Amino acid sequence: MIRTRTALALATAAVGMLSVASVTATASAAPLPLAGSTTVTPAGHAFKANLSGKATLKAGSVTVTCTVSVATGTVPAAPGNHNAAGPVSSPISAPTYSSCTSSIPGVTPTVTTSGAWTVSMQDGSPITATMTVPVGGLVVKTTGLANCTVTAAPTAAANVGGTWANGAPPSLTFANASVPVKVTGGFGCPTSATASTFNAVYLVSDTTDPAQQITVGP
Repeated sequence: MIRTRTALALATAAVGMLSVASVTATASAAPLPLAGSTTVTPAGHAFKANLSGKATLKAGSVTVTCTVSVATGTVPAAPGNHNAAGPVSSPISAPTYSSCTSSIPGVTPTVTTSGAWTVSMQDGSPITATMTVPVGGLVVKTTGLANCTVTAAPTAAANVGGTWANGAPPSLTFANASVPVKVTGGFGCPTSATASTFNAVYLVSDTTDPAQQITVGP
């Protein structure tokens, strides 16, 4: 038997998200089965994802670090919060990023986000999460000694894979997730970079009922 775990994701997020967690092939090359079921609860509850620590976006030799990031969303109302054969996806607000610094002295970054983002959860071990960035949905501009523009998902929506952990509060982690980018600018700008590495951990709270936790299960 073969098993495929697929996570469709933004977030905000999030906005169609797709991540293939694992595929085991057999010698007979039989058709792949559908992904397992996923249920996100409480159905219809609003949530907020707050950055824990710092988020980094590295393109070439330049790393932008932000210490404040927030996104909001809503768990689909029943029965949309359950998928018998795959992930559960919900739109999220475009995450905001502030209090950002650059690894290059004398360079100040500004991060802007826009468009329709989504986040998707697929039950499994681990629980996978995918945030989809819409075309041009995240732009980093630097000023000072280097005037650069880094555009994420420059030609097509990008799926950023991560993991979800149930808890109090639950967390959403992106570890060395690859994001396609286009870099323009002059001296000091990593214009040859076509991908960036994203790292961040978000703690998620239920804003409809703070006494409850957003939970992903089968």
